[in-house]
Amino acid sequence: MNTKSLTADIGTPSRATTRGLVSVILATYNERDNIVETIRSIRSHVPEPLEVIVVDDDSPDETWRLVEDLRDPQVKLIRRVATRGLASAFMRGIIESRGDVVGWMDADMCMPPSLLPAMIERLRDHDVVIGSRYAPGGSDERSAIRRIASLAINRFAGLVLGRGIRDYDSGFVVVRRSVFDKVSIIPTGYGAYFIEFLSTCRRKGLRVCEVPYAFRDRAQGTSKSLVSLWQFTRLGCSYVLRILRARVRSID
Repeated sequence: MNTKSLTADIGTPSRATTRGLVSVILATYNERDNIVETIRSIRSHVPEPLEVIVVDDDSPDETWRLVEDLRDPQVKLIRRVATRGLASAFMRGIIESRGDVVGWMDADMCMPPSLLPAMIERLRDHDVVIGSRYAPGGSDERSAIRRIASLAINRFAGLVLGRGIRDYDSGFVVVRRSVFDKVSIIPTGYGAYFIEFLSTCRRKGLRVCEVPYAFRDRAQGTSKSLVSLWQFTRLGCSYVLRILRARVRSID
């Protein structure tokens, strides 16, 4: 995949951006138990003008069909058949978005859409606002193994990349669209893309802040990151490698 061409697409989107519009992107794979509730919660908490972009990787459980059946003009579905991956799904959603505020989050209701208005409000004084488990007042209420792994990754990221950010692998964020003039997502892999994204934001001098929230384990569906102990370990190793790569990567 050509990262440079994707970055160019963000900088000069094919459709004009809409002033005041908020674009919220959801990347989905087998989320039929949560997707409708997530969309409705976003719609109820974020005032118009709003667009919700669902990028679905051809889910076998037909998550995409539930989105289609909503027939909501403010919800755009992108069903990808040939391409899969969390980072590339968010990148595709960013390219397709029209808002001058762009956000993305998980579609499993672990991240509260009710926090989005407060995050958007903080964009008055910041370029990037993160929903954070580790900022004062935040918490991670998942299983012990996932809490420990996440803490270890974030402490390692802080040691290698700098301690100004507490939740490097949050994945819950809103940004000014102008951020993409300086920083792009590297559209490969799972959640480690976000660590690289935040690291580059800091190195480019963008203003980043964190808003605390309670991260709860999913009530329905299956986690994509804890399929087996082997896959969980491989995922952790990939995060370590991406952190090290972010440390030495050029930002020119």
